[in-house]
Amino acid sequence: MKKISLIHGANLNLTGTREPGIYGRNNLESINDEFVKKCEQCGFAFEIFQSNSEGDIIDRIHAAIDNCDGIIINAGAYTHYSYAIRDAISATRLPCIEVNLSNIHAREDFRNNSVIAPVCAGVITGFGKNSYMLAVDAMKGILE
Repeated sequence: MKKISLIHGANLNLTGTREPGIYGRNNLESINDEFVKKCEQCGFAFEIFQSNSEGDIIDRIHAAIDNCDGIIINAGAYTHYSYAIRDAISATRLPCIEVNLSNIHAREDFRNNSVIAPVCAGVITGFGKNSYMLAVDAMKGILE
């Protein structure tokens, strides 16, 4: 059975209460619950991780090398400036999909750029919690 690592980055633990007009009203637990159901429908095993710490996120990406077939990541603000996370993703040689709840291209200038996108198989941005479900479908296509 193929396994996906879902990694949530900085401040995503506040999803649902942090700027709900931008990030939506669904909390992270409900997003994770829908992700689990979607993975089960697609026949994927999964692991879910959230951290506000860049180093912990990097460690989790490294851990995926030995026990996962793909990574779905919403790195939060690290998306825009963490070359360390970018390098970790690149080093895994696993397919990775970047997810954003909001449309980063319709936001402040500093959010318009993703430093991790070039090392990802693709980017799904702006569909709220559905960005995660679309990423599972995309990963299914990649892994099959």
